[in-house]
Amino acid sequence: MSRVSTGPSSKPTAAHALLARLRDHGVEKVFGVVGREAASILFDEVEGIDFVLTRHEFTAGVAADVLARITGRPQACWATLGPGMTNLSTGIATSVLDRSPVIALAAQSESHDIFPNDTHQCLDSVSIIAPMSKYAVELERPHEITDLVDSAVTAAMTEPVGPSFISLPVDLLGSSEGIDAEAERPLARTPGKPIGAVQDGWEQAADEAAELLKTARHPVLVVGAAAIRSGAVPAVRALAERLNVPVITTYIAKGVLPHGHELNYGAVTGYMDGILDFPALETLFGPADLILTVGYDYAEDLRPSMWQKGAEKKTVRVSPTANPIPRVYRPTVDVVTDVLAFVEHLDAATVSLEAKERHDIEPLRARVAEFLADPTAYEDGMRVHQVIDSMNTVMEEVAESGEGTIVSDIGFFRHYGVLFARADQPFGFLTSAGCSSFGYGIPAAMGAQLARPGQPTFLIAGDGGFHSNSADLETIARLNLPIVTVVVNNDTNGLIELYQNLGHRRSHDPAVKFTGVDFVALAEANGVEATKAADRQELLAALRKGAELGRPFLIEVPINYDFQPGGFGALSI
Repeated sequence: MSRVSTGPSSKPTAAHALLARLRDHGVEKVFGVVGREAASILFDEVEGIDFVLTRHEFTAGVAADVLARITGRPQACWATLGPGMTNLSTGIATSVLDRSPVIALAAQSESHDIFPNDTHQCLDSVSIIAPMSKYAVELERPHEITDLVDSAVTAAMTEPVGPSFISLPVDLLGSSEGIDAEAERPLARTPGKPIGAVQDGWEQAADEAAELLKTARHPVLVVGAAAIRSGAVPAVRALAERLNVPVITTYIAKGVLPHGHELNYGAVTGYMDGILDFPALETLFGPADLILTVGYDYAEDLRPSMWQKGAEKKTVRVSPTANPIPRVYRPTVDVVTDVLAFVEHLDAATVSLEAKERHDIEPLRARVAEFLADPTAYEDGMRVHQVIDSMNTVMEEVAESGEGTIVSDIGFFRHYGVLFARADQPFGFLTSAGCSSFGYGIPAAMGAQLARPGQPTFLIAGDGGFHSNSADLETIARLNLPIVTVVVNNDTNGLIELYQNLGHRRSHDPAVKFTGVDFVALAEANGVEATKAADRQELLAALRKGAELGRPFLIEVPINYDFQPGGFGALSI
């Protein structure tokens, strides 16, 4: 029989030590779903740790992912053994590809009964999770749990940041063996920011980058999320402004420069030429002769082929990790160091350099403005650009000093968000760039609102992804999170229909079409006030109401896509 904690006066167990060490590292919330290990852990035995019950383990993983991304600190999620762990695994995969320091925890069968694939609900958790994590281990001796948490945090906070995983046999979780309640815990040394590689001679490489910058006519900064994690955003902004160098970002680095900044040339996606019916990538990158990829990460889905448009270019790669993709990106100069250290070095090395003449993208900006201002009242549903423009309008009205977050689930509409959604602060636009996890929207919005409780959070989701994880509407309602959700509904997996048309010039309806769901009724059934909006004016009114309510609100918007398959090239989800 396993030994369990029976109350406040009981001798501390591994469960108590686990929660205490997580708290030492700054973790305040554990998202998850508990199983029979509830006999060994109650989650309220350590002050300062709150358990957030979710309807699905995937939600727990993504909520922890986004809370960790925004705060820059490790965050935790929990699952029971067997199917709970496998449900959590997609959240773990999301955090490894989207680069968030998550501490994932899952129960396991009793230590004497771990026979994977034979014992009831027993799987080889460590072997399953190890390929998608920074660190994966199973507790073998209760008194070692503090050390395992420390190792998990260090691994999670090492670039590229990502999840660590600890498997916890239920009998050991409830055991006091070897745990000394009187012993003082060693100091928890949580990294203040991610630990990165520093290659010998990086300063010389940085000087080579400075020389390239001095001779370049039209340099461009391409900025990724590692620049945000390093604390380099103010330095990047100052350098760009001093030298008049435009900034282009990956999906999740939007907000490095505010939305309306003249040097903000936007985030890019391979869908943009097709969406805009305009040579956007050529306009952005064609005249450039030097690309400095600062904190660039291939997982963020900005492909080197995008910036290779037009004139021949030199490239500089700046990253806290060694180059993992030389087959597709072999830079002229490779600088492996902390991003902030590089930007400060480059700033000093170019102190006498005159401002550059940035290349003109006014035709692209004019096209975007025309596109977003589309006044057409479509009979078959709004268009996504109209929805995004409406969300931007209200976000600008209600967000103080640009402090608001727009979250996007996964689907064709997401690429409109990448191009058009406001982001006036780092991580002001959130999506799953690396993993593109369907159903990401609800848990990501939860994480964003918990990280920024005083700021508005807007979520845009398609009917397919939203309903794949809609059970956690109840969680939003239970926590009373003031998230304004817009469900763009065409009863179709629209992005997949686009791919069908790309490959076959027609749609195969049984693979993409759904019967109708009344999302207003669904929201109300889960305790969330909701309404429908059929045009711009109705949507603007609904968004304003939702933003003022101070509690969850959902808006269902019938939409339709206009796309010509010939306008899109080889794309990714």
